[in-house]
Amino acid sequence: MKQHTAGSTHTVPCPSCNANVEWTVAARWRPFCSERCRLIDLGNWLDETNRIPGEHSPPENNDSGF
Repeated sequence: MKQHTAGSTHTVPCPSCNANVEWTVAARWRPFCSERCRLIDLGNWLDETNRIPGEHSPPENNDSGF
């Protein structure tokens, strides 16, 4: 396993635009390159463009008598 020294930085691709992002404390939006890319990703989850596969379940019957 490769160990990182104090002076080395690790770079990862932004999940939204693939820009290189240095994995440091100073990288505020990591793993994203910017707040814009973070919000684009969040929007994709909220509108279900991104989703985790699984079985579809019917809606719960919340008939509480009210």
